[in-house]
Amino acid sequence: MKIVFLDVKSIGEDIDLGGFERLGQVEKYAYCNLEETRERLRDADVAIINKTPMNESTLEGAKKLKLVCVTATGTDNLDKEYLDRRGIAWRNVAGYSTQSVAQHTFAMLFYLLEKLPYYDSYVKSGAYIGDTCFSHFANLFHEISGMTWGIVGLGNIGRRVADIAQCFGCRVIYYSTSGRNRQEGYQQVDFDTLLAQSDILSIHAPLNEDTRGLMNWEAFARMKKNAIFLNLGRGPIVVEADLAKALQNGEIGAAGLDVLSKEPMAADNPLRDIQDSGRLLITPHIAWASVEARTRLMKIIEGQVEEFLEGSGVR
Repeated sequence: MKIVFLDVKSIGEDIDLGGFERLGQVEKYAYCNLEETRERLRDADVAIINKTPMNESTLEGAKKLKLVCVTATGTDNLDKEYLDRRGIAWRNVAGYSTQSVAQHTFAMLFYLLEKLPYYDSYVKSGAYIGDTCFSHFANLFHEISGMTWGIVGLGNIGRRVADIAQCFGCRVIYYSTSGRNRQEGYQQVDFDTLLAQSDILSIHAPLNEDTRGLMNWEAFARMKKNAIFLNLGRGPIVVEADLAKALQNGEIGAAGLDVLSKEPMAADNPLRDIQDSGRLLITPHIAWASVEARTRLMKIIEGQVEEFLEGSGVR
């Protein structure tokens, strides 16, 4: 039994993958281009991947392949029709990063809301040493208690964010892009109401035909001037040129992004022009990546491989 990790660096070098050794022969590759993928899967029984495409082009020569495990929730890189025709099973993982992404959402919010870049710079510059007052009020901030927190994408992560926001005293509203998903305990509103009423608006939705380009110039222009926008869903949900324009024109107060339309970031991304960390915070798709979340993820994958092998009679 041969288990091949095609982009193991996307998991992180600190995570113990020793448990896979008891399931079969393990090969690990940091990353693979398409040609390397074809060659390295030629005699593989199980492929463990993150972003590597799994389709006829990459799998045509993988005659022994029985299972593809995606170390993520999204499966856009799988040609599922082709996998089905070949009888190759696939698995993904949901729910492993709920706590981590929710935590990062609030870390980004408070960084922007409480003007932490400004106050950190004020103290480190030495200005506080010569000040006459023990407090410094030059950059005002507000409590989130009593604010309206709008959410797009009320799945596991969105609901966790909503729960925490309510603990802070926020009124939570949400918008369902399909109009079909109703969640008890939360107020569902239409998109215009979400934009108009949200003091904080966070995205936790998947990328699909309903969400691609959802946050464009028209959307940002309908938001409150002091609103904080957070995207922890998928990059292409936001039209980045429109967000840059909205920030530069003062249409919204600030934005925090953990995802971008192209990752790693493209050199010509229009958001690079905004260097004010008090207005724009970008992290490199790390919200999901706490040590605990990545450990949890790989334990789930290990269990999926073991269950499949036992269920198929391979072991």
